[in-house]
Amino acid sequence: MAKPGARTPRRSPWDRPLRLMSRLGRHDAALLVGLALVAGAAWVFLAIADEVTDGDTHAIDERILLAMRTPGDPTDPLGAHWVEEVGRDLTALGSNVILALVTVAVCVHLILLRRLRTAGFVAAAVVSGTLLSFALKNAFDRPRPDLVPHGTYVYTASFPSGHAMLSALTYLTLAAVLARAQPRRRLKACVLLTAILVTVLVGVSRVYLGVHWPTDVLAGWTVGAGWAALCWVMATWLQRRGAVEPETSPDLHEDDSQITS
Repeated sequence: MAKPGARTPRRSPWDRPLRLMSRLGRHDAALLVGLALVAGAAWVFLAIADEVTDGDTHAIDERILLAMRTPGDPTDPLGAHWVEEVGRDLTALGSNVILALVTVAVCVHLILLRRLRTAGFVAAAVVSGTLLSFALKNAFDRPRPDLVPHGTYVYTASFPSGHAMLSALTYLTLAAVLARAQPRRRLKACVLLTAILVTVLVGVSRVYLGVHWPTDVLAGWTVGAGWAALCWVMATWLQRRGAVEPETSPDLHEDDSQITS
């Protein structure tokens, strides 16, 4: 019983959400976080798309694009000629051919680990994301930048950036799947950080080569990351229902036991 005159402690607005989270299991909390990321990505993309459609981003797009060019000569990207070659090499990491090869390699790896349903899920996630990219491009039909010469050949609309979106979608989805099979947190973090780094470099290279406006890349990153988060949520939910193999492979535990014995 509280003493007369004692002050009642003030409750924080976060008390109830924190109590709710504490009652949830690890998988339930992960699902909520994943869904929040998906909703946030959708909101950010719609906000960017609205600004782009209204033409409010044109000035900042031009400013950033020209900042990557030699002052007074918009035809010349910053840096020596080898820097421009590096930009082309990095942008190739987001091409349809490279992403398809990487996806096939990971699926074959999963099949060899007898994770057939996970391999099928990865293939479906990447293929459906690719179809979404083409659908968004056709829906917005934004012209490519004509402010500077293009540093590589392009043949589709500009918004959102397909390279940025598909690299984020593919590398983050594959990293999430591979990280789930790693027993150590350091290895999980290494896989995820590598995927994020490659995704960022691909997007920056698109602006550097003059084939995309910065908002194209930002929108592509947003949709790609959101789609990867959605796939991660679906994989977690399917795993709980037994439709996808558990996080760690039996083969991995067998190998570890042989090493330690």
